[in-house]
Amino acid sequence: MRRIIPLAALAAAVVAVPVVVAQSPGMPGAPDKSRVAAGTYAADAGHTMVVWEVDHFGFSDYTGIFGDVTGTLVIDPANPAASRVDVTIPVAKVTTASSGLTGHLLRAGKDGGKPDFFGPAPADAKFVSTRVVLDDDGDEAKVTGNLTLNGVTKPVTLDVDFHGAGTNPYNKKATVGFNAETTIRRSDFGITYGIPAVSDEVELEIHAAFEKQ
Repeated sequence: MRRIIPLAALAAAVVAVPVVVAQSPGMPGAPDKSRVAAGTYAADAGHTMVVWEVDHFGFSDYTGIFGDVTGTLVIDPANPAASRVDVTIPVAKVTTASSGLTGHLLRAGKDGGKPDFFGPAPADAKFVSTRVVLDDDGDEAKVTGNLTLNGVTKPVTLDVDFHGAGTNPYNKKATVGFNAETTIRRSDFGITYGIPAVSDEVELEIHAAFEKQ
């Protein structure tokens, strides 16, 4: 979503940046591929989220979040194309800025019918990778896999960027992080309520951290 920054605010930010940088300690993680250690990693559920976005009536973009993501990543810097990821997303824990909308997403169908969205006891969503193709620099990849949502499984390709790696100073675990994005059609997964006033296309933005086991 495009955001317009007032000129005065932008100027203030530019002036303030050197001061902030000078006062900030070094980040534990950095976008340095040499920091990535081979092994099996577990998703850091507290710092991994799937952000979804739909177009609401053509007036605004609306977002929500799936959190508490669990799963594993297997990675070997010597053979990154052999990396594998298997994650589970608890749909029942979906959250939005509107309690009414969150309730609607998890509401049972009327008179025992089909729910408008997920229903009160939705199955977890799951993504299991099947192929990883890196770019020439090795810091971006296309990760293809099977996404299971609402009881339907479809192939999906994620555009993945390496965000950083290092050691978490609190638990001393080697950690890697990635950002990813893709677009799906919710109708492919049997969720058709409100189309086209609420867009069929759903943009997914994933922020994921994994800790070495």
